[in-house]
Amino acid sequence: MITPLIILFLLSSPLVIAFIVGKHKNEDFSRQKFAAWGLGLAFLFFAMGHFVKTQGMIDMLPAWVPFRLALVYVTGVIELVIAIGLFLPQYRILAAKMAIVVFVVFFPANIYAAFNSIGLGGHQWGPVYLLIRLPLQIVLISWAYFMCVKPIEKIK
Repeated sequence: MITPLIILFLLSSPLVIAFIVGKHKNEDFSRQKFAAWGLGLAFLFFAMGHFVKTQGMIDMLPAWVPFRLALVYVTGVIELVIAIGLFLPQYRILAAKMAIVVFVVFFPANIYAAFNSIGLGGHQWGPVYLLIRLPLQIVLISWAYFMCVKPIEKIK
């Protein structure tokens, strides 16, 4: 169940590195910028899963969902676009808001996968995985809103 740890590492590492470098050089840094970069890295990781673990992503969707392969690729592209937007200052807030929407809209696939013990990213643990995934989802949504959308002052 390493996937949640990878996500948390990707999410927080740019902010932690920027904080350490900023303190060492005694410079200001934009918390919002580096938090968005972390979310962008996480979304690159999410998008990559759609293209590298395609069958596992297809399995996360119920059989009655039409065009599952196309849906996996389209959602991967959406996640890639969000990731790119998080790295671009002019699109950062919009991309963070879209990230929140994606976290909410895509979560039922995680519930389905957990209840069906799909062998991808921890879902094979069954419903117990939701005890980790649900809090992680809340962290991701909170990060996107409080660290990337809501204005934050620069800190020293």
